[in-house]
Amino acid sequence: MNYELDTHIHSVSSGHAYSTITENAEYAAKKGLKLIAITDHAPKMPGSCGSLHFMNLKILPRFINGVEILTGVELNIMDKNGNVDLKEELIKGLDVVIASLHIPCIKPMSIEENTEAAVNAMLNPLVKVLGHPGDPRYPIDIDKIVDTAKKTDTLIEINNTSLNPNNTRFGGRDTIINIIKKCAQRQQPVILGSDAHYHLQIGDFSYAEELIAEAEMPKELILNYSVKDYKDYMGIKS
Repeated sequence: MNYELDTHIHSVSSGHAYSTITENAEYAAKKGLKLIAITDHAPKMPGSCGSLHFMNLKILPRFINGVEILTGVELNIMDKNGNVDLKEELIKGLDVVIASLHIPCIKPMSIEENTEAAVNAMLNPLVKVLGHPGDPRYPIDIDKIVDTAKKTDTLIEINNTSLNPNNTRFGGRDTIINIIKKCAQRQQPVILGSDAHYHLQIGDFSYAEELIAEAEMPKELILNYSVKDYKDYMGIKS
């Protein structure tokens, strides 16, 4: 499909992922990707890395095997107020900031409360992507989520791993396709994320592609096709 980037990738630092940053970059190069983001889990995810990991990401080369490397984090939304688990000064130093609802960090609540938590996280100007909405354990008000994303210029992620039958988030297909349809109606851009926890998953959007096609999502609203378009939307300088 001629994708240029995958911006939701984990390394061994997440504790339950199995490839190094170099292995991730080398495989991305083989796949023909031009850019990846390393978005390891923030500290409240059991077994993940601490603050020093994110503080020291500046030592990474900007390119490995010809693939541009963006630094990032997958923050944990911790409560209904949308609070997250990394200090602001560390978040500011990263290129890609995803915020997600994760079972080890926040218990599923009512539709209204889950939506409130996600909305408040998106109102944080440092959060640029809402990670894997559509997890069936966290029912949400799709209209409010997409409307908030539109208002805050937050990207909605269509997460490939969530659609894998072997994943714990599996079961949200109908919700995810309705999210895609609503984004198409509202002209809200989305980003496909592999959520790779092993390098062979990088750039794999096969499950997401089925829903994108079914929902007739316009190609211009999918930011994986162009590094330039993605960077312009995210405000990342080349």
